[in-house]
Amino acid sequence: MRYLNKSRNKIFNLLVLSFLATILIVVPPLIGARYNLFYPSLEVSVQAQTPNSSEVEPTPAATEEQQQQKNQPAKNASEGEDKKEEKLEPFKMTMGAIGGLVLFLYGVTRMAEGLEAIAGDRMKEIIGHFTTNRYAGLATGAAATTLLDSSSVTIIITIAMVSAGLLTFVQSLGVVLGSNIGTTIGAQIVAFKINEYAPIVMFIGFLLTFIGKTDRLKNIGLVLLGFGLLFFGLDQIESAMEPFETYQPFLKLMETLGEKPLLGAGIGALFTILVQSSSATVAIIVTLASQGLISLPAGIALMLGAEVGTCADTLVATIGRERPAVRTGIFHLLFNLTTATLGILFASQLAALAQWFSSLFGPGEDVAREIANAQLIFNVLGVMLVIGFLPLIAKGLEKVIPKGKDERDSAFDRNSRSDYN
Repeated sequence: MRYLNKSRNKIFNLLVLSFLATILIVVPPLIGARYNLFYPSLEVSVQAQTPNSSEVEPTPAATEEQQQQKNQPAKNASEGEDKKEEKLEPFKMTMGAIGGLVLFLYGVTRMAEGLEAIAGDRMKEIIGHFTTNRYAGLATGAAATTLLDSSSVTIIITIAMVSAGLLTFVQSLGVVLGSNIGTTIGAQIVAFKINEYAPIVMFIGFLLTFIGKTDRLKNIGLVLLGFGLLFFGLDQIESAMEPFETYQPFLKLMETLGEKPLLGAGIGALFTILVQSSSATVAIIVTLASQGLISLPAGIALMLGAEVGTCADTLVATIGRERPAVRTGIFHLLFNLTTATLGILFASQLAALAQWFSSLFGPGEDVAREIANAQLIFNVLGVMLVIGFLPLIAKGLEKVIPKGKDERDSAFDRNSRSDYN
């Protein structure tokens, strides 16, 4: 009974999050179109040319033909405008986006559960054994996040280990930095546009889940099923958003987000808090960019916001924990907030760097790939900027959040501290 109640609560929360997130995607451009918030209405005017006295006066037949040619653009524009209005069906688009988002988030949840069941305990052992110095912690955090496909899960596991005394606060800092690099792998995979193969992966996962004789096979099937649902959901979202390709209010909104990266970052952070996954947010951004719906500047702004929004889960995980665990959560927030602020200030330089980096691997403009590369470059540069100062940052956080009465400086803690120095 308890299991059923927990499942119902998860499903209810998933539906609520999907509904709110879909409203955040679909409603703003529709409101903008209704009240002309984002761009003024287009007016087509035909100006009659005054004939020159030196020119031969046109015949009535020629005059009629010229008048028809002049009126033709206005007629075509009117027909095109009517066609766009007919293509835009808010209810159908909203239902399609909700359906795709539910499949996507459900796939993310199932895949995370399967991965955690397969490698969760092993990840704790790996994180505990391979964090002897900051660089080992960095590599461990990146590997764990890649395997678990969630930086939040990696950091929450780390916070739990710090709270239990299995890992020191100082050791956890490298893992947090590594998790930010590991989370970029998902965006790189989505940028490959493998949506069309999702049903095959779903079918294999379904078979393993129901036919598998061991728990390991069933969990592998759950991972594959979740992976397939993830991309199938993205494909449904892409189809639902397709009418926006020629919808000027939406395109103008995306242009505004590119011109105002702080606004874009705010929307990205809010969306990430709603769906509780920065990987999910970036995956949707990359998918929409592959349709030409999101420009590189707008995609970077939204991605930077996702980097901040993902801290919400880890901060919640620190509630009721020991002070070392709280320091780990605060470090994650401060690191992401600082690097995101720098990213917003140098958004145009980051976009140019992403374009240059993408051009090294092939000609042509692929905005989806450029956004994925921008996230990778952003996180790698952020880690390079901070990793040399980890000992100083650790001491600073210990002063800001001093030790409690029950917290002791053990030999294990002193040894790890010396390794990080």
